[in-house]
Amino acid sequence: MSRAKPRERKDYSHEVRKHRLLWVRLAFAALGTLFLLTGIVGVFLPILPTTPFLLLATACYARSSRRFYNWLMNHPAFGPLIVEWRTYRSIPRKIKLVAVITMTLTFGSSILFFVHDGRLQLALTAFGLAMAIWLYRIPSRD
Repeated sequence: MSRAKPRERKDYSHEVRKHRLLWVRLAFAALGTLFLLTGIVGVFLPILPTTPFLLLATACYARSSRRFYNWLMNHPAFGPLIVEWRTYRSIPRKIKLVAVITMTLTFGSSILFFVHDGRLQLALTAFGLAMAIWLYRIPSRD
């Protein structure tokens, strides 16, 4: 029986530049948590993009908490996305494909079954298409 090798945790503490004022650090930590929760919701709701909210959470934690920053950077699901963006300014092709498929299904079902005004259907189509084009234009390394 083979055992999976545990993922090595990297220490990113040297990247953290805590603000000198406690109340500002607390505000950054609260904002980071809000952005993190919004990013998690974005995993399930295709109208909310996950990665930008994770990047905002990372930036807030970098000004407030070494522990939270390290936790997020080493998170098995979120960490690789953040590191990929910070290092190469790219999003993995698989993530982009899942996002476009989910957006297409969501926008398509909304347009077909829930929105009956032709102008709103056209607006949703244009918005969904613009989001897909924007996402497509972000580089992928793999």
